[in-house]
Amino acid sequence: MGELNMQEMPLPALFEQASKIHASASESSADKDTVRKGCEILRQCEEMVGKLGLFSLNETKEDISTANLKYILVPYYLAELTEKVAEDDRIKVLKAAQAKLKEFISFCETLELVPEEEIETSTQGGANSSVDRRAKKIARFKRQRAAESKLLEIKERKERRGRSTKAAALSSPVETEEDDVLDDDGEEEREAWLTTISLGLCKAFDLLEMLKKEEEILSAVKEKQLQDGEKEFSQSILDERTKKVETWHRDAAARAHYTKPAAPITCATFAQDVIEGRAKVSQAHEHKHQPLIFGPASLVGRNPTTEREKIAAQVFQPHYRMPTMSIEEAGLTEMNMMNEWQEKNVKLMEEANSSWYKDAPKSRPGEDDEEDNDAAQDKARAWDDWKDDNPRGAGNKKLTPCG
Repeated sequence: MGELNMQEMPLPALFEQASKIHASASESSADKDTVRKGCEILRQCEEMVGKLGLFSLNETKEDISTANLKYILVPYYLAELTEKVAEDDRIKVLKAAQAKLKEFISFCETLELVPEEEIETSTQGGANSSVDRRAKKIARFKRQRAAESKLLEIKERKERRGRSTKAAALSSPVETEEDDVLDDDGEEEREAWLTTISLGLCKAFDLLEMLKKEEEILSAVKEKQLQDGEKEFSQSILDERTKKVETWHRDAAARAHYTKPAAPITCATFAQDVIEGRAKVSQAHEHKHQPLIFGPASLVGRNPTTEREKIAAQVFQPHYRMPTMSIEEAGLTEMNMMNEWQEKNVKLMEEANSSWYKDAPKSRPGEDDEEDNDAAQDKARAWDDWKDDNPRGAGNKKLTPCG
């Protein structure tokens, strides 16, 4: 399948194809090209899971829907297929597989799927004595056997129910209760995926220990081979340290899909279209509400021009008010209002926390009144002095007949 077709496939179809390749590779019946193809498909699944934001750090296994539980196994499948890739630099392949296994175990621990004894062993730095290691391996083997038997029991139970349902449908055409069957199927599917994740955890811990031992052996052999030339040995050590740092940063970027998920798609309908393959993540989507159009079919979809068409377009209208915006638009509007309200509160708090002595000096309320009173008194005194020097009617004496 080409790269273009793989990018156009929906997430469930990609995961189903990757699961088939993983199952065939586990039985040692897959060639090199098939293994590389499976790795590419799983990387595409990992990218889509990160863009869709299916998982969050504050979730547990109860918060994840049954349809999304299977995508937890993506890094585990990718680690197992990466370990089977044939390359000249085997140490590089081992490190990449270990990084994916650690990513899978860490994410399962966040979702509270890892058993307590495994968490205690990892926090203590591994089992110290051979007795502890043997007890840990025995407990892990028992959990693996229990998970395998439980998966087999679920499979047989589903097959028996399918046969009985088919026989009942053939014997009597009476409709059976389908709701109970669907509920049982949903519970069984959730139980099957949780058991599969538990089985994958047991295998992941064993595979991680095996890959660590293989890496130590290959590193010792490589170090022994490079001891013949001191210059080559020192340069190889520097190169090895550089690669180790680059690998750490690359793995940290890969873990960011689960530890720090990308911003989820806010439009629920568009996210559902992406999961089911009707749209792509890269496509631009707008939160625009398309109102329902009522009226005659001849007027739906075009703008009425004449008065007759306008009146005809208003028939068959609902008796209730239609929404003017979608749920996503209402959420974005409320979010913008909340951001503005928070910014306003921040400014008010800054003004309230500012001290009066830090501001510019201002005149007291009584000082301006006192200055105005003094000016009024000076003006009144000057007017009284002028009236004393100029009595009333003194300038009009020459105009009087007796003056």
